[in-house]
Amino acid sequence: MTETTCGEWIARFLAADPPRSKSLVMTVLGDAIAPHGGAVWLGSLIELVEPLTVTERLARTSVFRLVQEGWLNASREGRRSRYALEPASLPRLQRANRRIYSAPGLGWDGRWTVLLAPNGTLPADLRATLRKELQWEGYAMLSAGVMAHPSYEPEALDDILHRNGGDGRLFAFAASTLPDVASRPVPDLVDEGWDLSAVVERFQHFVDTFTPLLELLQAGPPADAATAFAIRTLLVHAYRRVLLHDPRLPLELLPPVWPGTYAYELARAIYLRTWEAAEAHLVAALRREDPAAPSADDAFYRRFGGLSRA
Repeated sequence: MTETTCGEWIARFLAADPPRSKSLVMTVLGDAIAPHGGAVWLGSLIELVEPLTVTERLARTSVFRLVQEGWLNASREGRRSRYALEPASLPRLQRANRRIYSAPGLGWDGRWTVLLAPNGTLPADLRATLRKELQWEGYAMLSAGVMAHPSYEPEALDDILHRNGGDGRLFAFAASTLPDVASRPVPDLVDEGWDLSAVVERFQHFVDTFTPLLELLQAGPPADAATAFAIRTLLVHAYRRVLLHDPRLPLELLPPVWPGTYAYELARAIYLRTWEAAEAHLVAALRREDPAAPSADDAFYRRFGGLSRA
């Protein structure tokens, strides 16, 4: 049966693939709360996530776990609880936001970051932790103790190593190919280092799921601001989940037809059609608990290539 309203699309989406409550709350914190000062009263957060099938009990459990994991800090005023993003978590959040709201495959200068961990230099638990985080950043394990990525982001690498106790435990180099030397072409390295087939499938699933929603929005806006906020949140949540598996390789190293490019344009088109009404709903919810809750910061308006201020 074809969806006839945005509300029906939301209900079908939530029924088909129910999001985990903690992950959905994290999406709301990153997409909605961070630009508005990075703090929220629990009552406002419960109001925002309740239409997304996150009950009050699940919301409380989610923020408790995020405090334990170092994403949030908690404070109280009488019987009310307030949650704020931990300053130490901001670099990770900022990197995630760059992934979500920036166009993929921006210009590549041909340099690679290569990491070396000689045998026996890392304890097993630290090696597993660093490998997991570095793979999330798009690094590939090329051989035992060697990881690489076609980018040069020393700040991201420094944050990962420092946060996990890996300072001074790896050798890091910036490298480039030698065009005048008889060697294998770089795309061969991509094929061997990164399995992109699963990433392609995830992007295609995202496109198949959200294209009908864009068609609904092209026919008319959401029925109300709360629906717009729900759409924007589920969009970012689903897109973020796909990007967790995308190594973000330069376009020069990707297949000629890359579904990630279309997925970005689709996400951008939906975000542009919902962000303004979603903001109205968000600000109203925040200011019911805190009349002085700030408006969105300047960085918010640079998302997806630029949002038009009213």
